Amino acid sequence: MKFLAAMLVLALSVNAAAAQSRPSTVSRLCAASRQDVLSRGAIVLGTGGQTYDRFVRDRSFCQFDEFIDPAWVPSRDTPACFVGYRCKVGPFWED
Repeated sequence: MKFLAAMLVLALSVNAAAAQSRPSTVSRLCAASRQDVLSRGAIVLGTGGQTYDRFVRDRSFCQFDEFIDPAWVPSRDTPACFVGYRCKVGPFWED
């Protein structure tokens, strides 16, 4: 019985870790979101509601055929916060 209880606790903790939510830029200060991008290099942040995106510190976190595009997101203290860049596919002049 103890083994079954231990397995149940382990299974529930694994599911809880998989369901962790991503930080939302809307509820955080601009500097906190920017610092996360700088320190981790690449991170997925929520940008309001059910929307999210991947933000990177520099081009080294993009694939070889991607370029970087400046990313401005809403935050708690400013409506347009520069957090880093987004990786975009293709040459810069092809939009």
